[in-house]
Amino acid sequence: MDLQTIIAILVFVVTYTVIAIGKLPGYRIDRAGIALLGASLLVAFNVLSPEDVYKAINFDTITLLLGMMIVVANMRVSGFFRVVNAAILKRFRRPITLLFAVVVASGVLSAFLVNDTICLVMTPLVLDLVLKMRRNPMPYLLAIAMASNIGSVATITGNPQNMIIGSLSGISYSAFAWQLAPIGLIGLLVVFVLLALLYRDEFLTLETLPQYLPNVRSHKPLIIKTSLVTLAMVVLFFTGQPVAKVAIIGGSFLLLTRRVNPSRIYKEIDWPLLVMFIGLFVVVAGLEKTVIGPDVINRVMALNLASIPVLSTVTAVLGNLISNVPAVLVMRPFIEALSEPDKAWLVVAMASTLAGNFTLVGSVANLIVAQKAQSYGVTLSFWTYFKVGAPLTILTILIGIFWLM
Repeated sequence: MDLQTIIAILVFVVTYTVIAIGKLPGYRIDRAGIALLGASLLVAFNVLSPEDVYKAINFDTITLLLGMMIVVANMRVSGFFRVVNAAILKRFRRPITLLFAVVVASGVLSAFLVNDTICLVMTPLVLDLVLKMRRNPMPYLLAIAMASNIGSVATITGNPQNMIIGSLSGISYSAFAWQLAPIGLIGLLVVFVLLALLYRDEFLTLETLPQYLPNVRSHKPLIIKTSLVTLAMVVLFFTGQPVAKVAIIGGSFLLLTRRVNPSRIYKEIDWPLLVMFIGLFVVVAGLEKTVIGPDVINRVMALNLASIPVLSTVTAVLGNLISNVPAVLVMRPFIEALSEPDKAWLVVAMASTLAGNFTLVGSVANLIVAQKAQSYGVTLSFWTYFKVGAPLTILTILIGIFWLM
């Protein structure tokens, strides 16, 4: 190996290790920072030229993610999620029905509005509710994280890895949803049943929840406007309009307002996530240029990646080793070499998303729930998550394999 190949491999390994564990020991640099640093080092050592970098970045994915972040930011500022939470509490008066409502709300909202964001807004609302009613918060936290991951498998706008797959594959929004939404719906039922059985003391009871109606502060005109724009976007997604184009136009339109200062919206956007995505595109491009040549692709293809069970297993294992978004980027050259890449991309979307439920560190959504819970003094441990997440992941991936076959 020449020097550039060694540098590309080292940058890739260090970058993805830090992304997997969340930080570089002894330093304050985060996931976004290490991705940007890794991309910069590849340019500094002439592994990639500036022109190579610009070509490596998939701007459709970045544009789609930014547009959806603006839409969700408007929903948060308007109080939309607080209204949803209050409506759930008003209509569901038993623990088992409350669990069902949390699973459905987290899953359905995540299908269209990005799972990480739904976890960010739902966790404090639900946790505040169950703690005041003196319920066991653990199954409700697990419901948010796991249902958000499962629900997000249904559409291209469900999670970041699906956005990347949608941009790379060219699969239409409707075709993607037609294939994967049934898996998401069945998966939501599985997580509901599993949590109800594992936490029988909490849910297998006729006890009625105490009356508690929180004060809901909301901006009704903004809720109506945001809801109408979101509905119009979803309709346009299903009619075949370019997803990134619709998302950024819809998000930009919501910034046209006389009531809300745009700075409030900008503060809600996860800018570090956008930076991390840009860096990851470049780091993977460096590895592809120096390491993943025809010989490597042929050797990997000998694993029979065309087989749905094999591809699902490889994707799930890789996703838990280096996280789901990096796993999708690494899989790209191998998927493009298959005879039916569209089908393979759907398998990768299914397996990489559902595998996020295997452990607490399997997806960013899980970590968001754990971090938010910690601020309330509630600890969601690795093993508490694993005893539900491991069987849930195996069951849902088997369902996904059966459906796609």
